[in-house]
Amino acid sequence: MTRALVGTYAAGGGAGLVQLARGDERAWRVLAAVPVTNASFVLTSARSGHHYAVDEVAGTIAVYSAAGGWALLAEVPSGGEAPCHLALSADERFLAVANYASGSVMLLALDARGLPAGDDVYVYAGSGPNRERQESPHAHWVGFSPSGELIAVDLGADRVVVHAVEERGALSPPRKLYAAPPGSGPRHLAFHPTLPIGYLVSELVPELTVLAPGVDGLVAVHREPLLDPAEASGDALGGAIVLSADAQRLYVTTRGTDRLLTFALDARGLPTLLARVPSGGASPRHLLPLDGQLLVAHEQDGTVAIFDLDEGGRAAGTPQRLNVPGAAFLATDRERR
Repeated sequence: MTRALVGTYAAGGGAGLVQLARGDERAWRVLAAVPVTNASFVLTSARSGHHYAVDEVAGTIAVYSAAGGWALLAEVPSGGEAPCHLALSADERFLAVANYASGSVMLLALDARGLPAGDDVYVYAGSGPNRERQESPHAHWVGFSPSGELIAVDLGADRVVVHAVEERGALSPPRKLYAAPPGSGPRHLAFHPTLPIGYLVSELVPELTVLAPGVDGLVAVHREPLLDPAEASGDALGGAIVLSADAQRLYVTTRGTDRLLTFALDARGLPTLLARVPSGGASPRHLLPLDGQLLVAHEQDGTVAIFDLDEGGRAAGTPQRLNVPGAAFLATDRERR
């Protein structure tokens, strides 16, 4: 049986970390919720099987056992306010945390059992031209480079930065990796698994940017507006971004216009738009490709839409819709994200 997890916001009526299951007929149903509140991001360790979850409201990171249910093993402060994204290093010695409201990142050292064993926090400075959304730094995404450096996306100051990580987990001061257009509000990155290419979705100016190595950092080699000119709206926001398992397709959402975009990627990793369809709900915040289907979490109307993917990797037909109040995040419990 295929399963998925939906992180939910309590303020939106969320019951916790909601479990979904798919039967033989590819139809999904909602199972009981695990009492993990405001889990706007969760990932699972490939080594220990532990689940790491943020509580965005409380500002904490919790570690849960995979054996015998979701038993709480440890809980620590996130090193800032409104943690919204997590990443594990390839060797799983470190867990990185992006704190949106405080504009900070935390690097959490993990012991041999996968439990917290020390941390280092870096607080950014800076702002952007959007006075409502960029009054200060807003770390929105974290990840690790192949060489183990910590990469962070700062929506508030329109930049992607990188930190060297010392052996015991201390963070060096950041170096700017990419300067995004002023006011664009970069949100999330997705790196190609085999090519030196990254895909950056901007929130405040909905746009897809393809990044490649340059002389000093990353440079934009392709830009793709995400909005249909006929639907362009000042209220539209960039949303989620995810690669298919075979890295042949890239899926992106826009909120406000509530669209799901499918891009084909060529041999160089450059995108071509294949389809732009309604996302199946209101405010598509997160995506999960899973076994020939694509799940879309909608925060505003509290639904998860499940599309079948056709032979071209495009969302096809009318999606199944599940009622999951406060839906904010999607994952499986069998992979790191």
